[in-house]
Amino acid sequence: MDMRDIAKIVGVSSATVSRVINGSNLVRPETANRVRQVIEELKFFPNTNATTLKYGKSGTYGLIIPDITNPFFPEFLKQFEKILVKNNQEMLMATTDFHSTRLQQSVRRMLVRKVDGVALLASEIETESIEALIHNRVPLVTMDRRKIGPGLSDVTINNTSGMEQAIEYLKSLGHTKIGYIGGSSQRTISDHRANAFLRAMKKFELAVNHDFMRVGDYRFTGGEAAMIELIRLTDRPTAILTANDMTAIGALRALREYGYSVPGDFSIIGFDDIELGELIYPSLTTLRLPRHQFAETFFRALEDAGKDRNAPGKKYTVGTSLVIRNSAGPVRPTTHRRTKNGRQRQPQGA
Repeated sequence: MDMRDIAKIVGVSSATVSRVINGSNLVRPETANRVRQVIEELKFFPNTNATTLKYGKSGTYGLIIPDITNPFFPEFLKQFEKILVKNNQEMLMATTDFHSTRLQQSVRRMLVRKVDGVALLASEIETESIEALIHNRVPLVTMDRRKIGPGLSDVTINNTSGMEQAIEYLKSLGHTKIGYIGGSSQRTISDHRANAFLRAMKKFELAVNHDFMRVGDYRFTGGEAAMIELIRLTDRPTAILTANDMTAIGALRALREYGYSVPGDFSIIGFDDIELGELIYPSLTTLRLPRHQFAETFFRALEDAGKDRNAPGKKYTVGTSLVIRNSAGPVRPTTHRRTKNGRQRQPQGA
């Protein structure tokens, strides 16, 4: 069965059926409803390859993410797919696992499938991969890369708004020795968040101790390893901000294993506001990046780019805000290491 059969049953032309399938508003509502009813009754599925050849559009957007095990990305994916379904669009997803070769392979998959645009949430960005998409006139929207150009738009995260709220909050709790565990070194998103931390410290007239700044890898293990390094310092921070919630949860695990309490001995603030952060103990104070708004902005950017593929790219912005829970509290005069029997002793250096 094909569109001609559907057209005969409804009593319209094949072109009318095609317009209904492709969401055209040129068909009268009552006619469109009859076509959809027959399509549903007969469980008809159009040949998307034929549609792509005829109209130059596949009705599919590509999504490339770096790490499917990080809850932030499945939460984003859920919202993004919901928006696509609502707008009669499909999604082709790929993961890079932080490998540049995987990114190149993902881009090739997108080109072969002739997607209408690509949302790239990976932090590792290679010029060659971007050029391949732009050369083939496939609109690309990146995350917090902060560069735009022909066929290239960007959804910028306003790290500053949330970071300033976090530093002001910690200062109100008496913290002046504040550390930071970032993401992977020499990655654009990591740099933006670290710089936002430095600017916020300066704004609230707090001295930055670079010994309190460590690099993680956006995962539990990276946060745990970096927190252990901070624990071993003779002079240590009393509060730590992190590049994402996974890093913060890793830091919490390290503190628990070494016998420290949170927020009693150390205060921890994450970034992203993943659902897991509210469920752990203590619940995580964090900077919220609203997932639905983030997904909506990516979809809008892709739609805007598809209207005129010769138009210059645009920059879109999504803000962050502080969510106060239980992992941050007033500073203590001194920080002690707890032993298994509950006693305390002075901290040891590295």
